[in-house]
Amino acid sequence: MDPEMHDSEPQRTAADAGWHVSRYNLIAPVPEKKTVAIANLYKGTCAEYSPIEMYLMSVLDQISEGHPIIERLSKRGVIANFDERAALETMGRGACAGSRNVGLTICPTMGCNFDCPYCFENHRAGKMSAEVQDDIVALAKRMLETSAARGLSVTWFGGEPLLAPDVIESLSQRLMALAEDCGAEYRAGIITNGYLLTQENVRMLADHKVFSAQVTLDGMREAHDATRHLAGGGATFDRIVENLRGPIPFHVSIRHNVHAGNRDQMDALEAFVRQLAADSGNDIVYYPAPVADSAVAEERGKQVSLLCGGTDSEVGIRQDASRFTAGRGHYCGAQSLWVVGIDDKGNLQKCWESVDKPEDSFGTAHDWDPKNPLATASNLDNLTRYLNTAAPVPDEECRECVWLPVCVGGCPNKRLVSGRACVPYKDDAEAYALALHARIGEEKAHKGDDEQSE
Repeated sequence: MDPEMHDSEPQRTAADAGWHVSRYNLIAPVPEKKTVAIANLYKGTCAEYSPIEMYLMSVLDQISEGHPIIERLSKRGVIANFDERAALETMGRGACAGSRNVGLTICPTMGCNFDCPYCFENHRAGKMSAEVQDDIVALAKRMLETSAARGLSVTWFGGEPLLAPDVIESLSQRLMALAEDCGAEYRAGIITNGYLLTQENVRMLADHKVFSAQVTLDGMREAHDATRHLAGGGATFDRIVENLRGPIPFHVSIRHNVHAGNRDQMDALEAFVRQLAADSGNDIVYYPAPVADSAVAEERGKQVSLLCGGTDSEVGIRQDASRFTAGRGHYCGAQSLWVVGIDDKGNLQKCWESVDKPEDSFGTAHDWDPKNPLATASNLDNLTRYLNTAAPVPDEECRECVWLPVCVGGCPNKRLVSGRACVPYKDDAEAYALALHARIGEEKAHKGDDEQSE
């Protein structure tokens, strides 16, 4: 071919080369500025863009594929040259069977020393037997060997897990040894009401590789004690806070279950937690979570009128903007074969909101074998229905939604039990983008361009 003829050929436009504006951009004008904030939900980035950058994005069918703006915009994901939804669906398929980590949520007891009106569980007395503990260790061994996973993660749950510290200690020692034998890293966390988070228990947990804890405060003292009280009656706020002031060598998240009765205390509690962290020297952080109705709470018939149903847009934005990340193909571990919940009787569930419901179990720690997961499940539907909620999401409206990388179809348990639950701020896209902009900031976005583009 004649070189002069080649040089005279027009270059392809960016659009001809496959570049298009991302389907997962949220755009909001930045107050008192001429720029806009764009949050890209697939890539997990947020930054400010000038009018000229916005113009160039709008004329991809005219600018050259070699224009320098292409690299800048593509690093942040605001333009793409591939099908982002198809990529999310591939992530979902991979997450279902991916085996980098085995995750066990273990309930040493389903008993609880609290009686919270919004709790989704039916509590029962008793604790895990030695035989069930044997079954759990054997199950963990099967899961690690079959998956060849390089990590074993345990979450201690309940009930209130610290009602059975001996079970936590015994099982931890055996699971830690198993992980070492299998060449896997062992990590653990605990979800506790904090009432029994004494220094003795803190030391026991730290000695057994507990790296994080979640403790709930429902506002300041009066508001908290109104809903998170002892089962026989009695305040709990002061004792929990006293426990949190002692040395704690692991991260603690203070969950604020936000309902209509304590919503006005968010700022006060966040400031209190920040000061508590400063005074104690402990790694303590605050996060709010809207309370949702539950059948168990309705049956109790106490203080249910306080609940806001988990639809509060401001709370949802505040919660999720603090943990903004790149898009993913699955919502939670319930959609992975290698993540299971185990109650005190050894029943296996796919969601920890079902650990108190044996009828939702798909098998037992004694019998279920991941080498043949379908044939050894005693109630196969309780396994497959969760796995099949992963991407591709079985809902066309969800698949077309801009929020798909964030919610990935929403909580599988809610979808299966009560129907699809959209993010509470679905109609507040600009507010969400501005919340991310305020948190991340232009300087951090620029600094993290290379990392965010990976």
